[in-house]
Amino acid sequence: MSDADPAAARQALARANACLAGDPADLAGLILKGDALTALGDLRSASTFYRTALQQAAARQPLPPALIPDLRRAQQAVQDQARTFETHLAGRLAGAGYDPARSSDRFTLSLDLLNGRKQLYLQEPRVYLFPGLPQVQFQPRATVPWLTTVEQAAPDIRRELEALTEPGLFKPYVEPRADRPNADASGMDSNPDWSALFLWKDGIEQAEIARRCPRTLEALAEVPLCRIRGRTPSILFSRLTPGARIPPHHGLINTRLICHLPLVAPAGSRFRVGNDQREWTEGQAWAFDDTIEHEAVNQGTADRTILIFDVWKPEMTTEERDLVAAMFEAIDAYGAAAPAWGV
Repeated sequence: MSDADPAAARQALARANACLAGDPADLAGLILKGDALTALGDLRSASTFYRTALQQAAARQPLPPALIPDLRRAQQAVQDQARTFETHLAGRLAGAGYDPARSSDRFTLSLDLLNGRKQLYLQEPRVYLFPGLPQVQFQPRATVPWLTTVEQAAPDIRRELEALTEPGLFKPYVEPRADRPNADASGMDSNPDWSALFLWKDGIEQAEIARRCPRTLEALAEVPLCRIRGRTPSILFSRLTPGARIPPHHGLINTRLICHLPLVAPAGSRFRVGNDQREWTEGQAWAFDDTIEHEAVNQGTADRTILIFDVWKPEMTTEERDLVAAMFEAIDAYGAAAPAWGV
């Protein structure tokens, strides 16, 4: 069909409409309508019919061999249209003052989602969802100003870590429990590649290790630790061996943030939350929502070791924090033993 022949394009459009009136999912009809709209200059509408044809084709196997070249052409047309649209949008937004390096990070993410460059990740807590909290992967630094104090103590905290040299102090982070089903599909159960040494565990101070890390605990004195009796906070050194990977997973409750302070961070040790991937840098802390899918990898040549602790989300009011804590204490009072919590 020629772009210079609008009469032929309108005839093809009529044929496509008749075909789709009988079967809205007809692949040939969808592609024909996309072709006709392209010839008429309506690339945006054409793209929607090409996309629908590709979606329908993905659900139908095997495909008629005669349609495969047309589907490939439709796929190329969709990709070309996406690039054309992105270029148009970028130019118009630049004229409106948008600069990815300086403008709103949230708006930039919205563009990435709109253009299909990134995937939408949402909170998926395994135990408890508190509604109405922001869907934020890494917490904005301005809302957690106390991280600066923790970072300033990083050299002292690392010295305390380096003094904990006795064999066997670090234990596998994931350990089986006799009072709960144990299903380890990720290979992390009892795996020493991901190990931990706790100063506080499930809301209980580990007195001997805590005694040997006074500067670490002092640095956390003004931090809004998430306190739920028998469950939180947890404060620990977390170690990941070279070549190890913590597979994608979700945390337990969305009312808290997990904080990392990298102490030993070899090149190649990386962390992903949702669609935001970062490298750990020694002494540079962050806070993130662990109910959004996250994973870690150490492709360096040495152990990666970080300090981890959990805090209340700043959006939670004092009343809400108290009520959430009371709720979990009531839940634990119902059973003989609370589940292992951790971070």
